[in-house]
Amino acid sequence: MAEAEETVSTQTGEVDDKPRLDNLGRAYSTGKRKDAVARVWIKKGSGQITVNKKSVENYFARPTLQMIIQQAFSVTSSENQFDVMATVKGGGLSGQAGAVRHGLSKALTIFDSELRGALKAAGFLTRDSRVVERKKYGKPKARRSFQFSKR
Repeated sequence: MAEAEETVSTQTGEVDDKPRLDNLGRAYSTGKRKDAVARVWIKKGSGQITVNKKSVENYFARPTLQMIIQQAFSVTSSENQFDVMATVKGGGLSGQAGAVRHGLSKALTIFDSELRGALKAAGFLTRDSRVVERKKYGKPKARRSFQFSKR
């Protein structure tokens, strides 16, 4: 009977403020960017971030990529409050960093729904759907044509 009441409340459009956490107290979300897909789990902690079982400094060696991941925390002013565990597949490092930020932002909104406004305003909840255009036959690249020869 309680399940029926729960579905009715979600169908009427009421927002459920209770976070959806697993039995370990983690919030889970999936982030995507280009061809990269990131699975992200966050829980309350000291700010430790691991990506594919490596520290974020070892996996994303460039400071700009580390900054992209930290942006979700800086916008919500929640640095060093969550431990992050992410697994990333596909794409390059730039796409993977964007995918981790997207998944992290979605997981933060699951953990605390009040953070949604700041993350939405910064554009971190929107999936950046730009991907590399495919190469067409008869052309050396996606749009480039061979050099025209008059004679």
